[in-house]
Amino acid sequence: MNLKALELLDMNESLQKTVKGIDTTMVVKKFLVRGFNVSPEAAKMVVSFSDPDLLIAEICKISKNKFIICEEDVLMALKNLEKAPKKREVTKEDKKEEKIERVKILKDVNNSFVQGTIEDFVAYFNSRLEKIGRIFRGRVHSVKIKDLGRIRGENVSVIGMVNNVFDKKESVVIELEDQTGTINCIASGKCAEVARELLGDEVIAVTGTLKGSSMIVDRIVFPDCPTNGEIKPIDFGVVFISDTHFGSKGFLEDSWKNFIEWLNCESENAELNKIAEKVKYLIVAGDIVDGVGVYPDQEKELAIIDVYEQYEVAAMHLDDIRKDITVLISPGNHDAVRQAEPQPCLPKEFSNLFPSNVKNLGNPAFVELEGLRVLIYHGRSLDDLVTKIPRLSYEYPHKAMEELLKRRHLCPLYGGRSPIAPSKEDLLVIDELPDVLHSGHVHTYGTGFYRGVFLVNSSTWQAQTEFQKKINLNPIPCNVAVYFGDKVYRINFGGG
Repeated sequence: MNLKALELLDMNESLQKTVKGIDTTMVVKKFLVRGFNVSPEAAKMVVSFSDPDLLIAEICKISKNKFIICEEDVLMALKNLEKAPKKREVTKEDKKEEKIERVKILKDVNNSFVQGTIEDFVAYFNSRLEKIGRIFRGRVHSVKIKDLGRIRGENVSVIGMVNNVFDKKESVVIELEDQTGTINCIASGKCAEVARELLGDEVIAVTGTLKGSSMIVDRIVFPDCPTNGEIKPIDFGVVFISDTHFGSKGFLEDSWKNFIEWLNCESENAELNKIAEKVKYLIVAGDIVDGVGVYPDQEKELAIIDVYEQYEVAAMHLDDIRKDITVLISPGNHDAVRQAEPQPCLPKEFSNLFPSNVKNLGNPAFVELEGLRVLIYHGRSLDDLVTKIPRLSYEYPHKAMEELLKRRHLCPLYGGRSPIAPSKEDLLVIDELPDVLHSGHVHTYGTGFYRGVFLVNSSTWQAQTEFQKKINLNPIPCNVAVYFGDKVYRINFGGG
């Protein structure tokens, strides 16, 4: 760095310390991550403006060849904003609309501390069994395993957690457990085919007849979704993306710029702009940044080796989005939170970098957007599903997501590739059905509907990594799903 640059940085630091009652720190950072320095007087003018983010975006737009932003640049940007079309007058109907909270957080992950004691594990699995057991009520009349000895020669149903599955070629033995005991359930024929896809630690209902100390299975029932679910039409647009991986050498910046241009209704394609005009929400389902030390030798694939700087760049890119769009971000396994699920939201040192229209959520998060209920889950457990169930593949990730709904759990296998924190309540149970289930993680794209629930697995904004080449995983980057009306639009922004 040259002497002039150092002097300017010192000036910015001095500004942060000397201006009292005015938060210029964030203004300075927002200019720095865009490659600009800012004079103390200019920073004061930006902070005093009613919408600093809007003003910063305009200043950077007209100052592409400048190194330091001064008062003249701010004044020119203010003039441009004055010339912009005025917003229509706010009506009584608008005021009523404003009183209605646009985004309701139905469920989110608190920063709960888990010790991992034996008592924690017992409470966690009891919570899973109890929660999913309630889903079965009204559909399955079950008895406790300890009471099975009193029943002979009758069909009986048991709700329990899968302890283990033993394949005996012609039949499959399911070791099922509830709070009162354990029983071996012997499945053959079609029931054996179903049993071979059981993941372990999931809660199911089994119907059959007793034979000695075992049960001969007639039927295996999953908690699943009602068959009469309906697709919910909406009069606004929601965009679903994931796995931006800011900070990676493989970040596809040109494609991202095309996406932001479209989102801001500046695309050359008029038809696409009409869709963008309807967009009110953008949801990012994890892996905001590429992180540091996530896997061995990751530093070789990083363009930015400091995680704080990665989030600064992420904030800069999201700041380019027009401010009437609400952006919801949720973490993934590359983000700077604990690896074990459920994951809390980003800590304030990172979340404070983002503009005011960005809402910071945990993983998973259950939100309501003007009546549309969206369950956001990064999707790490999809690795377990694709590995354990042969008919599933990364090519059709939404098919794996169907299995999550079928099992009513976001991570049904404990001890697989997805670490789980044994909290007293299992927050990964899908006890309330969403209208939309949104995931990412696997870097491929897929959408579909399952019993009235819209499933979307978001595309990535990162090119194929060396690790993905080794396992022959071919990403489908830069494809965006837009949900509007009762339709889903797929838009490719040049990533393949």
